[in-house]
Amino acid sequence: MVKPMLDQLTGDVAAMRHFNRLYTNWLGLLDVHLDGSPFTLSEARVLYELAHRHEPTAAEIARTLNMDRAQISRTLKRFAHRDLLETRSNPAHGRQQLLILTPEGRRAAADLNGSTQAAVGALLHQLSETQRRRLIAAAATMAQALEAKVEAPALRLRGLEPGDLGMVTARQAILYADEYGWDRGYEALVARILADFHDHFDPARDAAWIAETGGEMVGSIFLVHTDEPGVARLRLLYVEPAARGTGTGKLLVSTCIERARQLGYTRLTLWTNSVLAAARSIYERAGFVLINEEQHHSFGHDLVGQIWSLDL
Repeated sequence: MVKPMLDQLTGDVAAMRHFNRLYTNWLGLLDVHLDGSPFTLSEARVLYELAHRHEPTAAEIARTLNMDRAQISRTLKRFAHRDLLETRSNPAHGRQQLLILTPEGRRAAADLNGSTQAAVGALLHQLSETQRRRLIAAAATMAQALEAKVEAPALRLRGLEPGDLGMVTARQAILYADEYGWDRGYEALVARILADFHDHFDPARDAAWIAETGGEMVGSIFLVHTDEPGVARLRLLYVEPAARGTGTGKLLVSTCIERARQLGYTRLTLWTNSVLAAARSIYERAGFVLINEEQHHSFGHDLVGQIWSLDL
């Protein structure tokens, strides 16, 4: 189980390095000066921050750009020597110097912004409309993932929408294949469960929730009626790796339990496998009790199936 994860990480690193080589060459970031300007890339980033902040300090610029303070200091000295920058003492903190672009510095920042806009526009013009849309969408996705100061999107639970059954099937099949090496037999099982859920859905006895953050599915759970009076089944709990440890699984399970109570069920059962330790921990903390386990060979592996039960 550890080796597939290491192999995946190695592949991810290679993919990121390949992308890094492509975009640095394409955008000309290896050039000594950015977009034909007299500024290096790091100088351009400092100049941008100075132009878009009101009298910042050198420490603020360093924190924002995650740059060494000595490097920031050298850059600011060069700007001052070229009459792009001036300083004044901070009235609220006598030892701090506030940074202010001179009129020449503001003109330099405006010129750099214009040349960068033109250079990037020329590069985008080389792409077809379809390529350009895909690139911009991918760039937006990367920015959202890497923006450290943006708060994590709020978690919400919603009902099923068209496409969700297929998405749940695909995501669970892919995740359990990656993490546990399960074969297509598991995908077929999930597909059958969800097809039966759809075909026999009764709003007075069944329910389903999709966990979502930022418009993306990060988990699911299903409440399914049985032929035994007063007994329902909790099925197909899963949480995306990026959402694990955030309380998503706990929220899904507690919501399912509460709905089961509201619908008048007296007992909730579930079937899982012993290797799914994180899910079992959630069930146990929610009050489920292990009542039976049995070895079986499924999904290409020897497993121990478990039945858990919760009196409502």
